[in-house]
Amino acid sequence: MIDARSDSVREIQRSAKRIVIKVGSSTLTRDGKLRPRKFSQLAAQISGLVHDARQVVLVSSGAIAVGSHRLGWSHPGRSIPEKQAAAAVGQIGLVEMYQRRFDRHGQHIAQVLLTRAGLEDRERFINARHTLLELLKLGVVPVVNENDTVATDEIRFGDNDNLSATIVNLIGADLLVILTDVDGLHSEPPTPGQKKPELFGVIERLTPEIWAAARGSDSSFGRGGMITKLEAAHSASLSGAATVLCNGARADILERVAAGEAVGTLILPGERLASRKHWLAFTTRTRGAMVVDDGAATALRSRGRSLLPAGVVEVRGDFGMGDPVVCLDTRGTEIARGLVAYSAKEVARIIGRSTKEIVQVLGYSNGDEVIHRDDLVILTP
Repeated sequence: MIDARSDSVREIQRSAKRIVIKVGSSTLTRDGKLRPRKFSQLAAQISGLVHDARQVVLVSSGAIAVGSHRLGWSHPGRSIPEKQAAAAVGQIGLVEMYQRRFDRHGQHIAQVLLTRAGLEDRERFINARHTLLELLKLGVVPVVNENDTVATDEIRFGDNDNLSATIVNLIGADLLVILTDVDGLHSEPPTPGQKKPELFGVIERLTPEIWAAARGSDSSFGRGGMITKLEAAHSASLSGAATVLCNGARADILERVAAGEAVGTLILPGERLASRKHWLAFTTRTRGAMVVDDGAATALRSRGRSLLPAGVVEVRGDFGMGDPVVCLDTRGTEIARGLVAYSAKEVARIIGRSTKEIVQVLGYSNGDEVIHRDDLVILTP
């Protein structure tokens, strides 16, 4: 474990010029009631960062909580339509609250609503990137949220933790700051009234021990626990960004993080994936799966090879040419994702065949590879 107090380690926070800040409902609300003071504190600190020549994107939860409050509910909605209705009412109120508070500091904001379905399309993904980067260039703070009004369980990111990591990839951020209701990642979940367990200061790599420590709880108005925050940190690390998990209730927390103070848990960046491969690994939804034999699994993992028909042993699902699919080893472990050059029916016909037999079997060829290595991202070592 790296010394969390090390100035050199925390330099990554001080030097970050492009920052994504995610704030959850647990920070903005308490027992379903809004905390206006938190909105004011966020606006003041983020405006200060922008005035300090930082570029900031704010990924904010809270639309459903705000809408539920305005509708007089004590719950966030008991059905998907109710939640979507609350989001429709609350999104206006959420942006109004931010607008008034940022105005006090002369800071412009912009509302950006996204869905996974929109970003799965590569062209829309690039368009979203251009919009966000232009807003940042203009000195505007984009306030991003998932579009809960139209999102369903099948297309939503699932939580704004993962959405924030997608934004890190979209804009090429240096740092992801996740504000939560605990001080960071503890060795086990803190229990109210008892001594707090050990806090992980700096994490070099997300080991099984770290994942095991991430068991946590969530609130009725929130969708993400500590596991989703580690998933976001993992995704951000593969975009070349560090992540700080910290307590949004602490005074001047964003200023302290940006100043390089040893607050919260700092998760260091890993080996960076190209943006397109990161999009493939974390943003797209797969349309099917292929099981590969042990030789092909080794070639994919260790040798950076393409997937050839000879290495495929089973096809699952009904995907088309160009669709994203999962590659599983014979034990069912997801080892890679990629864009296929053939449909599921075509792959099923050439399973186990040599590349020379593709034309003979299909009557044509889209190339020797079922998935070319340029269209493939490895997910497990």
